[in-house]
Amino acid sequence: MNPIDKFRDEVKSNIEGLSKDTDLHSLSRIWVREITAHKWAYNFSWLGRPAIQFPNDAWAMQELIWQIKPDLIIETGIAHGGSLIMSASMLALLDMCEAIESGTTLNPKESKRKVLGIDIDIRAHNREAIEGHPMASRIQMIEGSSVSPEIIDQVQTIAKDYERILVCLDSNHTHEHVLAELEAYASLASVDSYCVVFDTIVEDMPKEMFPDRPWGPGNNPKTAVWEYLKSHPEFEIDKAIQHKLLITVAPDGYLKRISE
Repeated sequence: MNPIDKFRDEVKSNIEGLSKDTDLHSLSRIWVREITAHKWAYNFSWLGRPAIQFPNDAWAMQELIWQIKPDLIIETGIAHGGSLIMSASMLALLDMCEAIESGTTLNPKESKRKVLGIDIDIRAHNREAIEGHPMASRIQMIEGSSVSPEIIDQVQTIAKDYERILVCLDSNHTHEHVLAELEAYASLASVDSYCVVFDTIVEDMPKEMFPDRPWGPGNNPKTAVWEYLKSHPEFEIDKAIQHKLLITVAPDGYLKRISE
């Protein structure tokens, strides 16, 4: 066996070991519970824009983007725009690497790759910062409810022009809203790509953590995922991702599309 394959097998074995370590799983949930009170996810940015994301999940997302090489990334929930900027920068890297491999000249303005962000309220200062960022040419934003028929139609029309699509859902975290987003957008994910549902961790946290939110245990993204999968066998949970991360806001949220 060559060294590269040997290392990959070692990593696979590591992940399998982590999947069986229930004590570590429990400790990870405790850690997430305790750190959330400090708004830990607010501490990180990507190329200057706050991302409000766990670094572990950001690392997993860049792995998926490199693996899938999407033409379009659809994201619900924009906030400060850090996630949009990260996705756009990864698409820029894909273009650069493909240009190097093919020996062609890279012209960012000719790239078809794009990030499409949807948010019910894109605040003026965030819009200004995103539109003023060097990655802005790769980003399109739509303001409106991600589950309204007119926004869904607009997104689906845009998606028709793309072949490899990655979907990320991270807006309103109620069961009803996330299930509606899954029904609207998950099917846009290409075979072998993913629909990533963030903040499924809400199901595993105490209800008192969400006193001023309409979501909580029993009513959250994870319960929506479970219901969606009952009637959508074309998707499966990629457990290997959450097992290798351990610290993640998206347990049961990395949904891989395995068939049409």
